[in-house]
Amino acid sequence: MMKKMSISTSKTSLVLFLCQIISALDVPLDSKLLEELSQPPTITQQSPKDYIVDPRENIVIQCEAKGKPPPSFSWTRNGTHFDIDKDAQVTMKPNSGTLVINIMNGGKAEAYEGVYQCTARNERGAAISNNIVVRPSRSPLWTKEKLEPNHVREGDSLVLHCRPPVGLPPPIIFWMDNAFQRLPQSERVSQGLNGDLYFSNVQPEDTREDYICYARFNHTQTIQQKQPISVKVFSMDSLNDTIAANLSDTDIFGAKPVTERQPVLLTPTGSTSTKVELRGNVLLLECIAAGLPTPVIRWIKEGGELPANRTFFENFKKTLKIIDVSEADSGNYKCIARNALGSVHHVISVTVKAAPYWITAPRNLVLSPGEDGTLICRANGNPKPSISWLANGVPIAIAPEDPSRKVDGDTIIFSHVQERSSAVYQCNASNEYGYLLANAFVNVLAEPPRILTPANKLYQVIADSPALLDCAYFGSPKPEIEWFKGVKGSILRGNEYVFHDNGTLEIPVAQKNNAGTYTCVARNKLGKIQNEVQLEIKDPTMIIKQPEYKVIQRYGQVSFECIIKHDSTLLPTVTWLKDNDELPDDERFLVGKDNLTIMNVTDKDDGTYTCIVNTTLDSVSASAVLTVVAAPPTPAIIYARPNPPFDLELTGQLERSIDLSWLPGDENNSPITSFVIEFEDALHEPGVWRYQTEVPGSQTTAQLKLSPYVNYSFRVIAVNRIGRSQPSEPSEQYLTKSASPDENPANVQGIGSEPDNLVITWEPLKGFQSNGPGLQYKVSWRQKDVDDEWTSVIVANVSKYIVSGTPTFVPYEVKVQALNDLGYAPEPSEVIGHSGEDLPMVAPGNVQVHVINSTLAKVHWDPVPLKSVRGHLQGYKVYYWKVQSLSRRSRRHVEKKILTFRGNKTFGMLPGLEPYSSYKLNVRVVNGKGEGPASPDKVFKTPEGVPSSPSFLKITNPTLDSLTLEWGSPTHPNGVLTSYTLKFQPINNTHELGPLVEIRIPANESSLILKNLNYSTRYKFYFNAQTSVGSGSQITEEAVTIMDEAGILHPAVGAGKAMASRQVDIATQGWFIGLMCAVALLILILLIVCFIRRNKGGKYPVKEKEDAHADPEIQPMKEDDGTFGEYSDAEDHKPLKKGSRTPSDRTVKKEDSDDSLVDYGEGVNGQFNEDGSFIGQYSGKKEKEPAEGNESSEAPSPVNAMNSFV
Repeated sequence: MMKKMSISTSKTSLVLFLCQIISALDVPLDSKLLEELSQPPTITQQSPKDYIVDPRENIVIQCEAKGKPPPSFSWTRNGTHFDIDKDAQVTMKPNSGTLVINIMNGGKAEAYEGVYQCTARNERGAAISNNIVVRPSRSPLWTKEKLEPNHVREGDSLVLHCRPPVGLPPPIIFWMDNAFQRLPQSERVSQGLNGDLYFSNVQPEDTREDYICYARFNHTQTIQQKQPISVKVFSMDSLNDTIAANLSDTDIFGAKPVTERQPVLLTPTGSTSTKVELRGNVLLLECIAAGLPTPVIRWIKEGGELPANRTFFENFKKTLKIIDVSEADSGNYKCIARNALGSVHHVISVTVKAAPYWITAPRNLVLSPGEDGTLICRANGNPKPSISWLANGVPIAIAPEDPSRKVDGDTIIFSHVQERSSAVYQCNASNEYGYLLANAFVNVLAEPPRILTPANKLYQVIADSPALLDCAYFGSPKPEIEWFKGVKGSILRGNEYVFHDNGTLEIPVAQKNNAGTYTCVARNKLGKIQNEVQLEIKDPTMIIKQPEYKVIQRYGQVSFECIIKHDSTLLPTVTWLKDNDELPDDERFLVGKDNLTIMNVTDKDDGTYTCIVNTTLDSVSASAVLTVVAAPPTPAIIYARPNPPFDLELTGQLERSIDLSWLPGDENNSPITSFVIEFEDALHEPGVWRYQTEVPGSQTTAQLKLSPYVNYSFRVIAVNRIGRSQPSEPSEQYLTKSASPDENPANVQGIGSEPDNLVITWEPLKGFQSNGPGLQYKVSWRQKDVDDEWTSVIVANVSKYIVSGTPTFVPYEVKVQALNDLGYAPEPSEVIGHSGEDLPMVAPGNVQVHVINSTLAKVHWDPVPLKSVRGHLQGYKVYYWKVQSLSRRSRRHVEKKILTFRGNKTFGMLPGLEPYSSYKLNVRVVNGKGEGPASPDKVFKTPEGVPSSPSFLKITNPTLDSLTLEWGSPTHPNGVLTSYTLKFQPINNTHELGPLVEIRIPANESSLILKNLNYSTRYKFYFNAQTSVGSGSQITEEAVTIMDEAGILHPAVGAGKAMASRQVDIATQGWFIGLMCAVALLILILLIVCFIRRNKGGKYPVKEKEDAHADPEIQPMKEDDGTFGEYSDAEDHKPLKKGSRTPSDRTVKKEDSDDSLVDYGEGVNGQFNEDGSFIGQYSGKKEKEPAEGNESSEAPSPVNAMNSFV
């Protein structure tokens, strides 16, 4: 199994990412492989540089290393060899370099002070540790001194000096009284950074004899106490009384009353001072002032602002605290002390220096013989650190020469290395404030290829899903990987496969025909090896009948179906959930093979039910909602909620439990099923009631579990089928004792908000979970996989802590532990978080576009290296836009379109493209911070397509034997137009279509005169355009040649179809008009009779005949408004059918037919000519375009009205 390898400066695994000139080589973390490969030593664990030890315990100086063969260890002390065999108190752990100095059996820690350095060595090189300065901690006693009482006049300032003994490390100072209670502090009285206690002005209540300064030495867990200091404050009234008692009446006496004074700085003194701090440390600046009234302190930075999010004020704003300082924080900081009488200020000039810190730490190199590589060591600091190199722990200037090695300042260049070039190099970056030391080895290996993936490994995937076939390999030089399908198949190539650098073959969309045997071949100049794997493609699991929404009455029965279809070789499991949780443990819920049945439904069953089908390869789900409604009421019995319980009593009080009893109220004809017990914490959340427990309705006592440091009150609620009662009256209160916390905060997360920080958040404990006063949190973190020590900080009762100065997007182990004044909670579990993301650095490469057809293209790209993403990979965005149409050569406003492909996809489809156009696109990688740079624009063109229909077709200038046609070119030609095709045919008196004539017209024409047509004849025209791809959609029109030159009327042009109805001269004859009126009168009488019989419920003969001999071409009368149905022809080449009667609003309703009168125009807008003949207003259908013809405002033709009844 492949595992991602971590990168660190001095504590690395076997092989890391290689920074080479020619190629990079990775060694997988395979246990068998690691046992066989040689490796120079790597220091994996060591004691801190400044190592302060407890003088009462044994001294353990750590030095652990790994390598192949296992390294041997040696030590130096104060720069000379330390022979541990000559000192009986010193031993070295087996298979380790860790020293144990026995202090508890007679040794003295002071005798082993010094600077220690460990060397781990094998045949491939030597790695060295940091210089470890070992010093025993010291906690000396206070020197004896005689302390005089302090007599102070009210309103004066006072400083009580602590002057603690110098210890290692320095002690923590605090002031307490004889009762071990901390002395209260305020804006008037506070402790300075040096431990002294400052009084801006003293008051009579400051008089006491037990001001005691304590020094706590944490390393040895000891506390030293200074002798108590006495302070006596004289008020003006008492001083005047004393003076009056000792003077005669004639003497002048009287002390001055307390006078207000303007501020004076107690610390620091003078008007200016300086401060030097190191980068990354905490800057503490202090100003404490005397004065009456008590001065208020304010801080500003001259010429700038105090850094946001890193600035804190402590000690009643007398201390300015800036965390994680950098060189930008240098400058002048002014504190201003002000009261009603004036102000005073002090300027502190701050200079930020920097111990060395890494810019690029050297990283291990694994090379094959003959390859090149580099080691780079870059650091910064203030002042600029100097860089020096060592080889196997020896300065490189005096180390054995290596012809393949060249030192160039902070870089070592290796050319054409050989196996003897293997060594461990040390880079030392130092200035006056510290140093950095990093080990990085060069390991030259010559290894034939090896395939680590098990032979004949079986992969199973669902159809249309990605298939990933592994071929984990190793070799030196790096092997080339090739894939074949089948034993004798050809090498796999093409866009349907993705070949990853780690040897994995990806089939992005696996189909059934992709199943079979695949062979992976790895080869380098030292050999060749191959391995076979099997791929099976399975059918996806589907829910073919999903559960449906149900409404059921209370106490009824309901069933949800979930019928599935799956691959026959996969075994599905069906799980039902209610509201995304497990089904209630209730025998009323019956789970069948294909359904879920709920018996005796209650109100609690209301909710969403989900059917989840899982196989080993996929999962599908479907949900439905169940709504429970009330059953019909039963008037005989009135059910109601129970009355509240009463007479609550607390007994058996213990620290963690108590007994509660009560009497139930009236159940109101519905038995009580349970009692719900709630509690109130009057100490932390007064007025808030929380759930405690629930007991059966037959029980009236309960033993309740309690938490420490909670002031409990309890109440009880009765429950029956109808609902819950009102709460009972609260019980008496019971306060439990304090204890250390039982639990730690939940939902601990580590997510960076900026590229250089880690924001650790958690859900704070509730008040009753604190178990005692003084709730705090110990926040700990360390970088994952680099063997760092935990860094911890204790914070107040908050929910967030920000760690600054982190590398960008690296994993961290994080934990948060609760504590209070009584102790710590149990050790918390660790969670993995990441420092902040930054924008991706690299654009996707090798962007390729495959045009599938005139409206669809497929884009491919190479994934960016995960390290360059610098965050959680969310996917890729493809930006594409049309540059111009190739047919019109005209540019327009560029409208960019964006498609997002989630995850690590390397291809995507671009739909909705316009044919015969030029497009550009680019690809960008996306993480949680945003988008990376765009790839270079890729240009591609879509091929021609079929055109749209001509924009219009107009027929003008009718004569006895000719018509003029005019048309517009297609709105979307989608290519180069090659020609137009015109088809037309006559329509006779019975509306039948005559022979079809076809004419091909050049593409550059826009009009045509058709001659030699029949006079007084209706024609139907079909017109479309062609490109080289084919014909586009057609537009249709109809027109009539005239009977004689005197009767020319230009037909209107519309977008729909109109009914073809020829009128003849007999329509103007009187006998014909009379006959038609008689027929209309008879039909009207028949309709009235049918209407009367229909209202009586009987059938009329015509109706019976229609039912018996239904004509599929004739629609029945519509029952809603009594009108007749419409008659239409579904296709253009069929004879036109008789139309429906035109409503009074001159529109024709369109029902089921696709070729009704509505399709031919806005209505039968006919009118009579001068000779009495009827000339209709016709227009052709334009693919559902809006009608363009003129509407007549005159009455419809009587002939058409008659025809609609036939």
